[in-house]
Amino acid sequence: MEKVIAALWAPSDEPRESYADRLVASLPQALIAAGARQVRINVRDQATRAGDALVQSWQAPQQAAIAQFWLPSTNARFRAAIDAALADHCARFALWLVTESAIIANTAHVPQPGERTWGWSQASFISFRPDLARAAALDHWHGHHTRVAIETQANFEYIQNLIVRPLTPGAPPYDAFVEECFPPAALTEPAAFFDAVGDPERFEANLATMMNSCAAFIDFTRIDVMPTTQLDFAHCD
Repeated sequence: MEKVIAALWAPSDEPRESYADRLVASLPQALIAAGARQVRINVRDQATRAGDALVQSWQAPQQAAIAQFWLPSTNARFRAAIDAALADHCARFALWLVTESAIIANTAHVPQPGERTWGWSQASFISFRPDLARAAALDHWHGHHTRVAIETQANFEYIQNLIVRPLTPGAPPYDAFVEECFPPAALTEPAAFFDAVGDPERFEANLATMMNSCAAFIDFTRIDVMPTTQLDFAHCD
């Protein structure tokens, strides 16, 4: 099985809240019918609107949703039904083949069938610094930053997806897609995000440690970060 990350762009005339509702209502079933398994949808809806200050943009317009799923093969010869299902649900889409690493599995707030996962999910498409060799960027990400992300944040799920290659022409040249789930308060309260509620010194230390580590391997001019609602449809397999 191979894992796919799909970025979806909404029609320009459709509000993101109604687009999110439309995706959740029919895209998971369409993907499953086309052969996808372990489908997960991340949408930018009214529930995450309060976190707009956390958005970082490279693409314009930016992605409105993400679909994550597994296929027996991502070869285009066998992917026609998947591509058609996605095309029916967006203005355009891009696909990447990834390798998934579950750094923190969500055992604290396990997704419930048909319901939004508790809290919210930060969906991050990232690019490595162009002055670093890929091996050096990976060494910092896996050998140093992973520990920093665990120790300085209130994330209860942390999934790293290293991009192997794009599957569609014109897909933005990201290097990875990262998903991290946080408690509701972290959407608007930086101290809650950095696991430092009521402790200003810990907050400043965690913030500085995280930002320094990110700057060591991420190209901040080529990233797209957005708060999303996560809905998991693995129960439908």
